[in-house]
Amino acid sequence: MSENQGEGVSIVPIGGLGEFGLNMMMYQYGEDIIVVDAGLMFPEADMPGVDLVFPDLTHLRENRDKIKGIIITHAHEDHVGGLAFFLRQINVPIYGTELTLALAKGRLREYGVLEIAELNVIGPDDTLQLGSFSLEFIHVAHSIPDTVAVAIHTPIGTIVHATDFKFDQTPVDGRLTEIPKLAALGEKGVLLLISDSTNADRPGFTPSERSIHSDLEGIFQRTTGGLLLATFSSSLHRVQQFIDLAVEHHRLIAVSGRSMINNIRTASELGYLDVPQNLLIDAREVDRFAPHEVVVLSTGSQGEPRSAMALIAKDDHAFLHVEPGDTVMISARIIPGNEQSVRHMINHLLRRGVHVLHERNANVHVSGHGAQEDLKLMMNVVRPKFFIPAHGEHSNLVQHAELAEEVGILPENIIIAEDGDLITLTPDFCGVQGKVPAGRVLVDGKIDMGVENIVVHDRQQLAQDGMVIPIVVLNSNSGEVTAGPDMVSRGFVYMDESEELMDEAKEIVIHAINHLSPEGKSEAETVQEEIRVVLRRFFKRKTDRRPMVLPVVMRV
Repeated sequence: MSENQGEGVSIVPIGGLGEFGLNMMMYQYGEDIIVVDAGLMFPEADMPGVDLVFPDLTHLRENRDKIKGIIITHAHEDHVGGLAFFLRQINVPIYGTELTLALAKGRLREYGVLEIAELNVIGPDDTLQLGSFSLEFIHVAHSIPDTVAVAIHTPIGTIVHATDFKFDQTPVDGRLTEIPKLAALGEKGVLLLISDSTNADRPGFTPSERSIHSDLEGIFQRTTGGLLLATFSSSLHRVQQFIDLAVEHHRLIAVSGRSMINNIRTASELGYLDVPQNLLIDAREVDRFAPHEVVVLSTGSQGEPRSAMALIAKDDHAFLHVEPGDTVMISARIIPGNEQSVRHMINHLLRRGVHVLHERNANVHVSGHGAQEDLKLMMNVVRPKFFIPAHGEHSNLVQHAELAEEVGILPENIIIAEDGDLITLTPDFCGVQGKVPAGRVLVDGKIDMGVENIVVHDRQQLAQDGMVIPIVVLNSNSGEVTAGPDMVSRGFVYMDESEELMDEAKEIVIHAINHLSPEGKSEAETVQEEIRVVLRRFFKRKTDRRPMVLPVVMRV
């Protein structure tokens, strides 16, 4: 911070700027820190073997004694899915709405941290004092109920953290985005707005969730066979529409997928879903009824290999099956990176004679994120002096910044930041003035089992170029080759058709060993490294590929 700018608020995006997911923002004034959201990201196609991705918490761990609490804006995985990972390292009070915390409990229990979690329920009418920060909450419409934006009142001015939102004029639950509250904040003066950029590339307003109701109803009316509906288990407004249509068309409701079962049960118990209990049946009982008498609600809209819908598509599900003439509706956005898995799932369903409806061939999905006119409306209502676009890839942030200019925010007051940027905010200045440790933690299996980037790189190399294992036996005294080298190849070349290549590789290994000094021959690590270097160079020259070379050196 420049000396002439006085004390200000430090803001650090720990995750969520430059990618979809990992949403986490740190705010600091003096010795007080609050954190908003703790999201995760699902692995991308170039992360073989990785199950989950979390933000690097190094900077927060180094300042854990200053953290007064963490606020979770809503119960989507990209905002709450990393909470257990966070609590394993930093145990601070957690604040969220009733439904958000209720849905989070399941994941916290699964990872063994629920007992240590201090959960505090807040609502849109509540205020909260955390150190130097005074917080108030604004209900915003989204694809899951109980979502709140956060107004962060600091000694130098007000920050509005808008989270995910849209201006839905006919929401399924009847709860509108609280424009009067946002306008009141804007009237008093908002220093900084941080707002969701997910749909910054989409013109117009995002349609209401109810806008697809007539199309969904038409599908229910036309479908005479089995009807299976896949969506995100957290898209509870969509689930409510499915339930209402099932009631209207006299279909029993079977639910498949652990997260779908848990979320429906929790939301109905709290009154966020209206589910006629007399229409619910166990998914194991579906075969007892005629296909037109049941609708199946399922997870697996992204084609996840072990999800209910993916198993059904391959006819690998224990008790749910599809028949020719059945209809499967995938009522969700296909997340970038999941196109291939979804395509494979659709192809499996089509081979079984199933009618498949999805966002690219039917009006069966509407986003929960505001499009360009929603984003402009948020800025015009809040009227911030400074603006930081968040939540999205760099192109989304840039497009959102352009929208901010269109509504009159000065270009020098718009900050396009990246994860780890140390942003300084004062009444007269907002800009990046440093960098803190930030990045991704790749998790393979348990959340306390991180995977280093080098491990993922090795997996990528193995998947792309395979490996070669040269096995050689040396004389313990002289270091001369007494047996081998033998070559074992996996995923690189077909051995029976590559004898000439492998014979030449063997000669290169022998030549390399013979030219080592006596001291070099006596050290297994030196011999292994020499073999690795010469073979990688040889295979690159001969095949233009770089297989992983894992030499095995034995002595007799």
